[in-house]
Amino acid sequence: MKPIHLIIFVFVILNITVTIALRSIDYSGNETDHTALLAIKSQLLVPSNSILSSWNESIHHCSWEGVTCGRKHSRVTALDLNSRGLARTISPFIGNLSFLKFISLSNNSLYGEIPSQLGHLFRLHVLGLENNTLVGEIPANISRCVNLSQFFLSNNKLEGKIPTGLGALSQLKDFHVESNHLQGAFFESIQNLTSLESINANFNSFIGTIPNSIGRMQNLIFLEVVQNELTGVLPMSLFNISSLQILDLDSNQLHGELPTDVGVNIPRLRSFILRKNNFTGLIPITIQNLTALEFFGLSSNNFIGNVPSYFGNFHNLNYLSLGGNFLEGDINFIDTLVNCSQLRFLILGPNHFSGILPKSVANLSTSLICLGMEDIMISGKIPEGITNLNNLELLWMDNCKLTGSIPQDFGKLQKLEQLVLSSNRLEGRIPSSLGNISHLSRLYLDDNVLKGSIPPHLGNCESLLYLNLSYNELNGTLANELFEGSAKFIELYLSHNHLEGSLPSTMSKQGNLVILEVSNNKFSGVIPDSLRLCSDLQHLYMDGNSFHGDIPSSFASLSSLQEIDFSRNNLSGPFPSFFSELTKLYYLNLSYNDFEGRVPTNSVFANATAIFVAGNSMLCGGIKQLHLPRCIENRSMKRTKVIIPIISALVGVVAMAVGAVGLYLACIKKKKTPLLLDSVMGKATMKVSYDMLLKATAGFSLENLLGTGSFGSVFKGILDGNLVAVKVLNLEHRSASKSFMAECNTLRNVRHRNLVGVISACSSIDFQRNDFKALVYEFMPNGSLDSWLHGVHENMSLPQRVDVAIDVAHAVCYLHHGCETPIVHCDLKPSNILLDNDMVAHVGDFGLARFLTQPQHPNQSSTIEIKGTVGYAAPEYGLGSEPSTEGDVYSYGILLLELMTGKSPTDNMFKEGYSLHMHAKAALPDQVLQIVDPSLEEDNLTEEAEDPRAIQDELQRRVECITTVMSVGVSCSNHLPQQRMKIVDARSRLQSARDSLIGARNRRNLPARALMVTGA
Repeated sequence: MKPIHLIIFVFVILNITVTIALRSIDYSGNETDHTALLAIKSQLLVPSNSILSSWNESIHHCSWEGVTCGRKHSRVTALDLNSRGLARTISPFIGNLSFLKFISLSNNSLYGEIPSQLGHLFRLHVLGLENNTLVGEIPANISRCVNLSQFFLSNNKLEGKIPTGLGALSQLKDFHVESNHLQGAFFESIQNLTSLESINANFNSFIGTIPNSIGRMQNLIFLEVVQNELTGVLPMSLFNISSLQILDLDSNQLHGELPTDVGVNIPRLRSFILRKNNFTGLIPITIQNLTALEFFGLSSNNFIGNVPSYFGNFHNLNYLSLGGNFLEGDINFIDTLVNCSQLRFLILGPNHFSGILPKSVANLSTSLICLGMEDIMISGKIPEGITNLNNLELLWMDNCKLTGSIPQDFGKLQKLEQLVLSSNRLEGRIPSSLGNISHLSRLYLDDNVLKGSIPPHLGNCESLLYLNLSYNELNGTLANELFEGSAKFIELYLSHNHLEGSLPSTMSKQGNLVILEVSNNKFSGVIPDSLRLCSDLQHLYMDGNSFHGDIPSSFASLSSLQEIDFSRNNLSGPFPSFFSELTKLYYLNLSYNDFEGRVPTNSVFANATAIFVAGNSMLCGGIKQLHLPRCIENRSMKRTKVIIPIISALVGVVAMAVGAVGLYLACIKKKKTPLLLDSVMGKATMKVSYDMLLKATAGFSLENLLGTGSFGSVFKGILDGNLVAVKVLNLEHRSASKSFMAECNTLRNVRHRNLVGVISACSSIDFQRNDFKALVYEFMPNGSLDSWLHGVHENMSLPQRVDVAIDVAHAVCYLHHGCETPIVHCDLKPSNILLDNDMVAHVGDFGLARFLTQPQHPNQSSTIEIKGTVGYAAPEYGLGSEPSTEGDVYSYGILLLELMTGKSPTDNMFKEGYSLHMHAKAALPDQVLQIVDPSLEEDNLTEEAEDPRAIQDELQRRVECITTVMSVGVSCSNHLPQQRMKIVDARSRLQSARDSLIGARNRRNLPARALMVTGA
């Protein structure tokens, strides 16, 4: 062999040997890792340009992107695939990477369950899976990862409870499970994790209390458990964790007072947020020790007292939110906040502050973004210098008592997005400079006394979506520029002003318009056909103007329309039957115009409580509840000539017969039989007119006035020889018509001995052609329960009060469980409980009632502006919750407490967070006699009970009965809906209490009312 050939041969042999050796070294120890990585890749959907394209056989897996290996053993120790656009599921082969210390698969689109094989990775320190769509439960065997220090699962769709074994992770420092569907007792699951430094469990459904053992987490820096269902009080040990910097427990059900020394042992605290809970008491003075404070939020609780002056000493303060409490004092405390140079959010309303708005508000930090002062009883003018706050984005000063004019240079606030000045006493003109604010999206100036025309420049606000100028004294015409500029309105409210002229055709350019309300102005002309281009329109109110002509048939294309009101105009022409084509339409008012022709009977026209056509004398047809004449079909002239004489003859004969009958009836003086009709109530009732009711009540005289409520007044009258109660709706109240509809719709579906009986309803016009609506009820001679508890009647005995309580419980049970569709009354209170001759209670006034299965429309929460009466309305209603049977139970509970104590929930003694519920709860069970209505102590005992022992027994039964009624009242009026007693259980307990109360009495001495109820 030649030397050169020998050299080549040796070289090849060495190369093969080295290659084999290297492969032996590389894979003998980590072939498992190599295989596992390929398995992980195979189960993922990988983008074309992904780093995982480097995962192939051409290079060693320790050189693959996102993979890190140890230096000594070349085993995979880290897998970082964060934000790589990966999809599909996590392979269970990940559990074979037994040397892994770090995993990050965050910010991808992974779904499926977390593989339980992760529990095999006992060396794992960091597990990052947040911002995916993972489902299922957290694997229980994660507890085997005993070295785990960081656990990130936020923003997935995980459910179930935190595994109980998680407490074994003694080295865990960061635990983040925000925005999942997790539940269970959160702190009970993690209370042994004493090494924790950071906890984020926001936006789940965790329950339970914060245990005192949390004080053992002495390294805790960050604690956020926002929007869960935590209950109980805050343990003092929480405020002994000196390392704590962030504490955010927003939106839970925590209660109690803050410890007085809350700020003593947590000097590093930067964020202290307890918004939307049920805390009470004063803001502790020791808060002033938290000199590092940047975020402080106590809004939407029940704090009382004055705002401490020390907030001005927090030079790093960025966020201060105190609104939605019962804080009081002079608003001048704002002066102290001038020193907070970093302040960006200041939310003070609603509260009970008073005084004149200080000029110092204009000297607040120029970093201020949000200034919320709504629902504060402050007066004075808006300082001109407020425009110095040039970073302001949100300015809310609605429902105050501000006077003067709006500063003309508001246009300087170029970053302003929301300007809400509703319900004040502002006057003068709307500044045209507002049209220069390009970011302005919401402008609410309604319910003031603003004058002049609407500035056309507002149309230049390219972001303006919501404009409300209703209930002012604006005049002039609407300029074309308002609608052809950059503004794209979604909601436009211009009602109750003095605007005139025709609607501009350029209004059609507002293609995003959902609500258009121009009611009660002086608009005239025809309704623009071009409005058909507003294809998203849902609510159209043009009533109370002088529009004429017909309604464009092109409106049939507005398929989104839900509410239409064209009443009280001069519209004419064929009846717009094309509205029957609008399948979403549920309210149509065409009253008091001059339409003619046939009214359809299908679609919306089939619902008597949804349509109003009174005051159109040339209409015919329709459903029978509208009481329109039958339509006469067209005939040929020849046939008409034959029929007319026949009809005339028949009419003559009928007239003679009627005259004869009338004469006969007059002679025998027979009592007149009332006319019957199918009314808006949907059943046969007495037909009544405005004229009849006017005469029945002696012209609605003050002598016959029985009472006044939210939507109208009630008069005593005599109709057809019988006493009646006539409720006349105050149609100037914007929700009165809908209250009338609600009451009609409810009463037509219910009948119960403990509900007020309705005789008839009237929807007509008065002698001045004004809309008139009234309901006629059975007269209740003993008046309302309110008049017995707080009025001129004699005192009610204890048995009578318990009887009333049981009667009302029967009525509520029927409404909730006895009707085909459950009904929520929404306004149970003593003035709505009426008593007949036998003192039987009848629930009345269904003006706010709701059917639980009734479709909820986008604006329905504002259809009737309130959901009850202050003091009786359930607390969740104030937070925007929909009506519920639990809300009625709350009102019923307050009613029971008022029956026993004689105290109204709005009594002067109930203020600063103290309520009738708390008053009664504190007295149970041993001190009820200290708060009971004093008039009950004057009740006579059984006349025949001369034996002292019998008297003592009866006294004991009385105390037990009062205690039972009050305990039921307290349970029913619980702040939390899910913890309130069921109405059926309440009725049962009250019935038992009543049976015990009268059990030993001589039953022949019982009044007729008691015998009737007990069935004796």
